[in-house]
Amino acid sequence: MAELQHKFVTTNGIRMHYVEQGAGPLVVLCHGWPESWYSYRHQIPALAAAGFRVVAPDQRGYGQTDKPDAIEAYNILNLVGDIIGLVNSVGADTASIVGHDWGCAGGMALRAAAPRYLPCDSTTERSVPSARRDSSCPGDAGDCG
Repeated sequence: MAELQHKFVTTNGIRMHYVEQGAGPLVVLCHGWPESWYSYRHQIPALAAAGFRVVAPDQRGYGQTDKPDAIEAYNILNLVGDIIGLVNSVGADTASIVGHDWGCAGGMALRAAAPRYLPCDSTTERSVPSARRDSSCPGDAGDCG
């Protein structure tokens, strides 16, 4: 299998860094805060070996991707536009989106704003799960010292 390829694309007014590996249906892995594509370093080769073309960008403001100064540049519609531009730039019509944390919010917004980019119901979101450290703890996990 080919090694990870580091690439850049201009999308939605920014220069975006991403890594790519594999061939087949496109899967885009969207990281959370304050992470980068590197968060998915173990999943990328596994998905590629399973027959997917995997793309994992440094999202807007992270890693080697441009970091606009204006706070307004980070609204959810810009994040959606970045991913749509990335999908288009790699020559795909659709992509399965996997998101964690802030990447999860972007994936959900993409599903709502531009569902034609997603084959069937292909967005998988994983935000930070709430879990108790101790099963004897009453109430929410935040209630446990």
